[in-house]
Amino acid sequence: MATQQKEVSNAIGLEEIGTERQEPKKEQKTFTVEEAVETIGFGRFHIALFLIMGSTGVVEAMEIMLIAVVSPLIRCEWQLNDWQVALVTTMVFFGYMIFSILFGLLADRYGRWKILLISFLWGAYFSLLTSFSPSYIWFVFLRAMVGCGVSGHAQGLIIKTEFLPTKYRGYMLPLSQVFWLAGSLLIIGLASVINPTIGWRWLIRIASIPGIILILAFKLRYSAPRSQRDLPDASRELPQFIPESARYNVSTGNNKAAVATLERIAKMNRSVMPEGILVEPVNERRGRFSDLLDSKYLRTTLQIWIIWLGISFAYYGVILASAELLERDMVCSLQTAVKELGDDSEESRSPCHCRLFAPSDYRIMIISTIGEIALNPLNILGINFLGRRLSLSITMGCTALFFLFLNICTTSTGLIGFLFMLRALVAANFNTIYIYTAEVYPTTIRALGMGTSGSLCRIGAMVAPFIAQVLMSASFLGALCLFSGMCVVCAISAFTLPIETKGRALQQMK
Repeated sequence: MATQQKEVSNAIGLEEIGTERQEPKKEQKTFTVEEAVETIGFGRFHIALFLIMGSTGVVEAMEIMLIAVVSPLIRCEWQLNDWQVALVTTMVFFGYMIFSILFGLLADRYGRWKILLISFLWGAYFSLLTSFSPSYIWFVFLRAMVGCGVSGHAQGLIIKTEFLPTKYRGYMLPLSQVFWLAGSLLIIGLASVINPTIGWRWLIRIASIPGIILILAFKLRYSAPRSQRDLPDASRELPQFIPESARYNVSTGNNKAAVATLERIAKMNRSVMPEGILVEPVNERRGRFSDLLDSKYLRTTLQIWIIWLGISFAYYGVILASAELLERDMVCSLQTAVKELGDDSEESRSPCHCRLFAPSDYRIMIISTIGEIALNPLNILGINFLGRRLSLSITMGCTALFFLFLNICTTSTGLIGFLFMLRALVAANFNTIYIYTAEVYPTTIRALGMGTSGSLCRIGAMVAPFIAQVLMSASFLGALCLFSGMCVVCAISAFTLPIETKGRALQQMK
């Protein structure tokens, strides 16, 4: 009897132990990529990433501005008409337009990092080939191929955006303009020395060097913590210092890679990760064009496309109009400017009666180009305090006004001042719309949204040469009115955008 009682009590005890083991555990803490990025905060990783990814702007600026400083020379060498010179720029942006959409689709489906590397390899290869162009047709074709490659550089901005905490995006992204400025000044400075001596072919070869150097940066490796060095390779994914976007990785279900990247960032920033495990829903619908035109984003997408097209039209209009004004002495002030500086010598004109840039012209281009960073402090304040929409509408309105000011017959100093302010304003416009576009779309269509916007942007850039280099010769005021009118349309579109992204977290899913 005692034995039976003992067995019963043991059974009851075992049942109680089993019940205790079956009690639900406390709910485990979880976090999202957005929460991890905000917890880790801003630090050394972001500064290094800013410098490396920002350098893509140097390469892009050199490749795009190259057209402006080379056009007088190829005009003379191949006896080109106005429309043939304009066609070079148009074909560059045609290649940019087509591949901008393609690279956007591929980046949302296969990753930002891979597309960025491919774009650098493509651009550097065809840029070098351009320097060996035997004819005008080959030159146009190869520069169009360069435009295809340059279109992928936007992935660098997306990677930066997706790693930056919310409150720093409005400050750090506009500072990227410094790199575009550096590239523009570098190519103008090189052109002033190389074009008159060893020629434009060597200018293109030397201008390809920064892109090649940046390709090597992709070989940089992150130094893993000692505690991780003995782990198998599968637990140490993405060893490159330039990482794939953690937001992209979680959208594909690769949470392990995302966590590894975030842990490296936290260690480099001497910060900590949030407690718990990373949890994000996987979305198989990535990079779908139909999502851009979904009812939630349709109006935003259409207005963004108009703004991108108009800003690009104005930006490249300013650059090419500046070159055209200098090359042809199309305004009264430039006759005086050249005489004052004493550079309008017979040596500055080619045997085929084409006017090449004189040293004074390069100086004017450099001064006006520096204007691209002049309004950066005000632009940053406007973006962060007035918001993206209002700030953009104000700068677009001012751009329209200064285009009309170019028609005023003024001194050389006055002309330089107008060009300086125009470059400052159009650069501020680009800063703002880049930030807004990267912020307004969710991760699943962010690269595609940027890609399609960049594609529409190049339509404006394709039209600009025919207005700045062809129509301006026939009707100076008519060309200026077209540029100004487009800026007014963009200002209205910016003011009426349905979503303000100031202080808004990046959306992961639609």
